[in-house]
Amino acid sequence: FLIYVSGALSMWGDRMWHFAISVFLIELYGHNLLLTGIFGLVVAGSVLLLGALIGDWVDRNPRNKVAHASLFIQNISVTVCSIVLMLVFSYKKRIEEIWDGWLTVVCYTVVIVLANVANLASTALTIAIQRDWIVVITGYNRGHLAGMNATMRRIDQVTNILAPLAVGQVMTLSSNVVGCGFILGCNLVSLIVEFIFLSRVYRIVPALSIKPPNDNPNIQSIFVCSGRTSACPAAAISEENTSMHLQEISRTPVCLHRLRGLLSTCREGWRAYYRQPVFLAGLGLAFLYTTVLGFDCITTSYAYTQGISGSLLSILMGMSAVAGLLGTVLFTKLRKTCGLVNTGVISSCLHLVCLLLCLCSVFAPGSPLDLSVLNIKNASDVGGMTGGHQRHGYPLRGSINQPLLPDRSSIHWTNNIVLFENVPAGTEPESYISIILLFLGVITARVGLWSFDLTVTQLLQETICESERGVVNGVQSSMNYLMDLLHFIMVISAPQPQHFGILVIISILFIFTGHTMYFLYARKPSFPGS
Repeated sequence: FLIYVSGALSMWGDRMWHFAISVFLIELYGHNLLLTGIFGLVVAGSVLLLGALIGDWVDRNPRNKVAHASLFIQNISVTVCSIVLMLVFSYKKRIEEIWDGWLTVVCYTVVIVLANVANLASTALTIAIQRDWIVVITGYNRGHLAGMNATMRRIDQVTNILAPLAVGQVMTLSSNVVGCGFILGCNLVSLIVEFIFLSRVYRIVPALSIKPPNDNPNIQSIFVCSGRTSACPAAAISEENTSMHLQEISRTPVCLHRLRGLLSTCREGWRAYYRQPVFLAGLGLAFLYTTVLGFDCITTSYAYTQGISGSLLSILMGMSAVAGLLGTVLFTKLRKTCGLVNTGVISSCLHLVCLLLCLCSVFAPGSPLDLSVLNIKNASDVGGMTGGHQRHGYPLRGSINQPLLPDRSSIHWTNNIVLFENVPAGTEPESYISIILLFLGVITARVGLWSFDLTVTQLLQETICESERGVVNGVQSSMNYLMDLLHFIMVISAPQPQHFGILVIISILFIFTGHTMYFLYARKPSFPGS
């Protein structure tokens, strides 16, 4: 119960903050998407580069210190960032006049940096609690572990809908300043409650205080063993080589020495990830992030261009959340009857079958697919039509406070960037068959997707040795962000609604590749968790 309440508060704060910061950045820059885009790249790039280091830090430190430090850094970063945003919104005109406007740039930079630090701390807390603490609390019982994973995911699904709605209503009915204050207050309350609850859990579960030393020579302390190669254990180093090594270290600047240690830790973290028996399953899950077939900003923007109203979209999002909850129920039932690995196979097949509806939508009546816009002769008129036709840019016709919620796996979050602009009023498709098939496929696919996500999550929990649990999950987070970046690059390369059908086909190919990797993993003669 303490873990569930603590997790619910953490997820509520994350979802609320992730939605609000996107809206705040758009408001700050005059309804321009530049700051939001920069923030998205900074967040994704940071986790991509630092995921292994974050996981290594989780592995090397006591569980209570990791949880408390991550919790404190995350909530304090959000609190300070909220204060800075309140000041900027309240005194924006005065700030713009100071230092010829450079103070505004400083404020923007501080906001993005603090929000990024909060996201990194959230990543560390997620790895620590949901990938390590839960395994120990359940006593390594697979049935109890599956139940806790499913419950945590259900909490995440509910908060994914309710938290943005709550803060969105506050911002709409009052102001951005009040919205910042609301987030600030919620974070301070959450910090106190989570700190107390996690401390209580740590005291009543003695196993959490026992953490095996990291004996793997490939994952070394970045401050103690950074100058040592993984192929050369300490016991095999002769006194002469040790003396030469110490002389070399003494001649190396401290900053360069630590940088070399950080790079070594990152390299060995990725190697540890590759060595895992569950590597193909984790990589397959990462491939599922390269998709436009979800209720993220891309699909939401496309729906607006096809005449779908904001109210209908909110209903569809609710249906998607219900489908996700059904996926968690399906996971627990299948795991009991078919085993964990077979549950992943069944979930993969269900996911792929439902996505066939999305593939059919590309060629169904009402689809805006037009391959002629990719011709070289039209390259100079990016996203538009030559010969006097009106340019096709299609934006959101609703309020900027429309809750465009990210729909991703539990490991990570991505920002809400709107890519379609300048939609002419009254634009409607000739037929709604295509858009109906698309969302029918996306919603029903949530059942298989979330069941598959839970399967791979538990395989990672059961298979990875305790001393490497943090670093491997950190690299998994990096892989998820890398594939998510590819999906944004894909959209930037083909940004118009006429291109969306191509993006759907590419997304299905990536998803099929990811599930194929899992099938290869499942075919192994012996595998953990079966």
